[in-house]
Amino acid sequence: MIFSDFDAVLDFPIHEPPAEEEFIRAAMRWHFGDDTGSPFWLRKLPSLGFDPLTDVKSFDDLRQFPNVVDELRDVRVQDLIARGYGPKPDLVAIFESGGTTGSPKRVPFMRDWLQRLLAWMKFDLTRRGLRLGGNWLAAVPGRPHMIGGFSDHEAEMFESIKFSIDMDPRWVRKLITSGDSASADAYAAHLLSQVESILRTQDVEVLLISPPLLERVARRPDLVELVHEKITHILWGGTHMDADTRRLYMTEVFPGIPLTGAYGSTMFLGACKERMGSGPDDPCVYDGLPLTVTFRVLDPGTGDAVEFGERGQLLVDHVSKGMFLPNNLERDTALRLPVAEGHYGDAIGNILPASTFGDGDIVVGVY
Repeated sequence: MIFSDFDAVLDFPIHEPPAEEEFIRAAMRWHFGDDTGSPFWLRKLPSLGFDPLTDVKSFDDLRQFPNVVDELRDVRVQDLIARGYGPKPDLVAIFESGGTTGSPKRVPFMRDWLQRLLAWMKFDLTRRGLRLGGNWLAAVPGRPHMIGGFSDHEAEMFESIKFSIDMDPRWVRKLITSGDSASADAYAAHLLSQVESILRTQDVEVLLISPPLLERVARRPDLVELVHEKITHILWGGTHMDADTRRLYMTEVFPGIPLTGAYGSTMFLGACKERMGSGPDDPCVYDGLPLTVTFRVLDPGTGDAVEFGERGQLLVDHVSKGMFLPNNLERDTALRLPVAEGHYGDAIGNILPASTFGDGDIVVGVY
């Protein structure tokens, strides 16, 4: 691995972020340096029309970059890894998007990024009362999806056994798209039976689950009773949960069990937990991750920021040592809210999926 003066900046302690310009300049030197940048970005350098080393100093300047995420459906994954990691980069996994907007996109998860993300998650979840040794049940897809692979490491970090179910969300989307709703419902019932078996036979405290599957749990009084008997914390993510459903779960279906949402995406290589302290009548608000994941809420027609409190399309920048994906227009819409101290860009609330994105319809399914 190549070390230089900007390693300390990009590897900043999670509670001691550097100044914005210092961080962005260090990232540009890493990702566009001849000896450190990835083949993917170095190939793009001549066509950018600007010099990242001199013209990019802030998050606003990242708007100059093209949105390249669609290229990640076909690009050779090795070309996305920065040369600065050396001939034997410490690659943890290749994670894939869910394929809701076309063929899956792929990103490399480097060891240093995994450790940074785990440090943030442990700090956050410990504050919410998750304890060491409380076993997890992950009712979400496994690898190659990020949520399944990353939760392996989360559970290990909490010294916990992780139980999993066998979920293939892409197959469910194929069934729904083809109009075979009966088979899609049968598959969802198959998933629910796996959840039930683990809840009845094993000691679990943390339930990590997608909203569509949690909705099916909530329809079954016997499973709701099992959740109350076994589970001390529900973590949900993967798809969206509307405000009315969230309120119903918090006040009527699962009262007394903390319910924590996460907004995550393979295309920003992580997940952000909802702000602490929000009640059932408060919006579910997410900030990014300090410096590395930044949200903006834009008018899809003009590309300008919407007013605070208004809904727009979500734009995400990921800037870390392990990956550079700026200007990524997500399929989701959100309310634009003031960001918390120590973050940049916007906070986002009450996230909803767009009905269409690009040239196709959005099909959610079970994840």
